[in-house]
Amino acid sequence: MDDERVWSFEESLWTQGPDNYREKVDPEVVMVLPQPPFVLNGDAAIAAVADTPVWERAELSKRQVSRPQEGLIVIGYHVAASRGEEAYEAHCTSVIRRLEHEVWRVVQHQQTPVLSQPLAEE
Repeated sequence: MDDERVWSFEESLWTQGPDNYREKVDPEVVMVLPQPPFVLNGDAAIAAVADTPVWERAELSKRQVSRPQEGLIVIGYHVAASRGEEAYEAHCTSVIRRLEHEVWRVVQHQQTPVLSQPLAEE
């Protein structure tokens, strides 16, 4: 999978509905999300994210891609997502593995929310 497709694949997980999510996330996935219970795997992870509203916009920046072996892609990035008046920013990682030709699934995903920065003292 080339870089352009990697980023399109990942962005779709932020902006498309639960059917897309269930198709692209492996049943053996492990996730760390910013809400309790924080660490999830398998069906619980898929359900936790599939049951949340999709983001209208997701901008992925500070993109990093690593291919440690054939059929395994590791990515890291910053996301700025929004829906209506709600905004969210996080630093994320995902690991995507190839199951067969042109069939890829997320096996790991982690989000570290960006904390608001205190105002500088004058």
